[in-house]
Amino acid sequence: MTTAAPAPTVGSHFTKSTDAVRATYRALLDASRALGPVREEAKKTSIHLVNETAFAGIATRKEVLILTLKAERAVKNPRVHRAQQASANRWHLEIRLATPAEVDEELRTWLSDAYDLAKGRR
Repeated sequence: MTTAAPAPTVGSHFTKSTDAVRATYRALLDASRALGPVREEAKKTSIHLVNETAFAGIATRKEVLILTLKAERAVKNPRVHRAQQASANRWHLEIRLATPAEVDEELRTWLSDAYDLAKGRR
């Protein structure tokens, strides 16, 4: 008989991450909560930030976070590692973050846009 693996927790995603990665996540969470109510949902391979629906996904690595944001268009920017079309009117933007300072005004704008999309404001 096999036993099921324990359900992931937000904390379990950071067991191999540096302090800078943890601080970056806190900065990202603070920026998200400044937009309105946000719930953290730990998944097997990532953490979703959710209001009515998920607007951001965060995969943790040892020295970076890989942030995936919803968008209504591709964003051409050196910070966007990948822009992938998810449906006719939705894109997923992948951004790598290593320090809290990278949760800057530009990133907060993209985060706000993703939050609004998840709430159906766009």
